[in-house]
Amino acid sequence: MPLTAVPSTTTAFSLRHSHTHTYTHSSSLYLHRATPPLRLRALPSATDLSSLDAAPAVAAAATSVAALAAAFSLSDPERRRRQQAEETDGDEKAAVRDYFNSTGFERWRKIYGSSNEVNRVQLDIRVGHAQTVEAALRLLRDAGPLAGTTICDAGCGTGSLSIPLAREGAIVLASDISAAMVTEAQRQAETALSAEPPNSPFQMPKFEVSDLESLNGSFDTVVCLDVLIHYPQEKADAMIAHLASLANKRLLLSFAPKTLYFDFLKRVGELFPGPSKATRAYLHAERDVEQALRKVGWRIKNPGFISTQFYFAKLVEAVPIGSAA
Repeated sequence: MPLTAVPSTTTAFSLRHSHTHTYTHSSSLYLHRATPPLRLRALPSATDLSSLDAAPAVAAAATSVAALAAAFSLSDPERRRRQQAEETDGDEKAAVRDYFNSTGFERWRKIYGSSNEVNRVQLDIRVGHAQTVEAALRLLRDAGPLAGTTICDAGCGTGSLSIPLAREGAIVLASDISAAMVTEAQRQAETALSAEPPNSPFQMPKFEVSDLESLNGSFDTVVCLDVLIHYPQEKADAMIAHLASLANKRLLLSFAPKTLYFDFLKRVGELFPGPSKATRAYLHAERDVEQALRKVGWRIKNPGFISTQFYFAKLVEAVPIGSAA
């Protein structure tokens, strides 16, 4: 059956980035769509929208474009950003670290986990993040068995990628800027290991508290999912360069795409900041990410796109320029 439209809750992921097409890859069907037209959706509650913290998620909720325009004229998201920056003397890393060691940890532990104490926006974000993880796993598996491969999961969160990699025998360094997140990821990994059969290939990851630019080592692959949204482009450029320096074969990155459409939706979400919103969200244009990679001798091999109703992420696989991979 031909695919001609994508409902707002459907995930879209592809290994191309042209116009709307369908592709088959690894015996699965993926759908890519061009930037979607503006659509008005059911209005979530203000409580739901206040859960939108800095993640690859934006709320498309309004009763009319005219109403949104009026709301924008009365709001000042940049003022809130400046206030947040002043609280940490402009230190983005400190803001992210403080947030994910406190209120952010409890909120995102629930979102990334299986708790029923989430609203529909948070549940949708959970689904989107899980689909990004699955898409990353597919890309990693396409290169062959994961057993024995060395992988750095930079920004591991609660271990949603590290633990599946460990189950397949990959040798994983799982790091996060948040000590609370690392502790939770290690706890979940230990629980997963205890449930494995005696002959399981499970390799317990090495866990480390570290920001992206302080990571050391050499890995077959470095993966960084849903982290760059916390940093402006100049910071992201430095982080991408450092992550590429750690990877021997491949680098997988996800980021919130910067387009007119998604920038508009992000601004809508900023109208509902929530009382504990403590990090800023940054969108990144694919061309800027590609330029940052090319500066250090890397190129994008497979670009993809994941989308649910409140979650939008570009997932790119990069390899060294000149690589036959």
